[in-house]
Amino acid sequence: MGATGYAGAELARLLCTHPEARLVAASSVSFEGKKLSDVYPNLFGVCDILLEDEDAVVAKSDVVFASLPHGLSEALAGKCVAAGKKLIDLGADFRLDSEEEYNKWYGKAYLRPDLHAKALYCIPELHRALYNGQPIIGNPGCYPTSVALGAAPLLRAKLVSGSVVVDSKSGVTGSGRGLSDTTHYPNCNEAFSAYKAAAHRHTPEMEQTLSALAESEVKVTFVPHLLPVNRGIETTMYFDLTADVTAEELHKLYADFYRGEKFVRVLPLGRAANIRDVKASNFCDIGVFVDAHAGKAVITSAIDNMVKGAAGQAIQNMNLMFGIKEESGLELVPPAF
Repeated sequence: MGATGYAGAELARLLCTHPEARLVAASSVSFEGKKLSDVYPNLFGVCDILLEDEDAVVAKSDVVFASLPHGLSEALAGKCVAAGKKLIDLGADFRLDSEEEYNKWYGKAYLRPDLHAKALYCIPELHRALYNGQPIIGNPGCYPTSVALGAAPLLRAKLVSGSVVVDSKSGVTGSGRGLSDTTHYPNCNEAFSAYKAAAHRHTPEMEQTLSALAESEVKVTFVPHLLPVNRGIETTMYFDLTADVTAEELHKLYADFYRGEKFVRVLPLGRAANIRDVKASNFCDIGVFVDAHAGKAVITSAIDNMVKGAAGQAIQNMNLMFGIKEESGLELVPPAF
């Protein structure tokens, strides 16, 4: 659903080569009746699927991906659950545990509170053990994915205080396919600026996830920036350390925490994460630093916002749902440039 948005197009690109999945239906309100490859010519001859209506997608599918604006996925989830189908929501409707927080940040109440008891918010590396057959998975936001994966080892080890400063930069695709003055080429090219400083809707999702990891309340000061590039998220986080830890000790903590994880790469000591090195892949790269003078840990993380931050993670969650190897369809090597 929402196949002609950027995340929807990435889903189609990745699913077309998935060894154990078949893309059988796709929907777009704006382009119904056209082929997906008419909208995205890169898919010509690869994915010429006809764009149908919502009911056709639900009827034909075992699992439905919803790449829709907030407020539209709950009704779709109701249809899927009633039909015995599974739903992976790439929007915001199943990300927050608190209806009050959802209403505060998105201006809406839950339409189907009963469905939220059947949903799991899931970053696989952190939450896979909580999956117990739930028919709905809330796919995390792109910024929160880069933050949670970068922060998890520190918070689990209880080495930092209950607040974090998060400085993130995202490519323009993070704003979606819709036109806006902010993403108009002359306004974002040769430019770099913060937006929605300390007021971005991903803040409560970050605080919810980080607080669960820390088992205590974590406050986030979040400042996102718009990079004049198509894709990628670079996040830098600043934590107050509560114990004397060397860079070598902190690096070992991260390496041990993510040992065996296919898609999280803890970089060699002294190397910062770079969006170029994860482009078009499902990797999250993490760089670990200690500012001994200020008593702070500085963590950098980089993901492709359209893959690990959206479509790739959604497919990883689909693999988890169906007992498929999590890396299936996602063993993508980033290009060198």
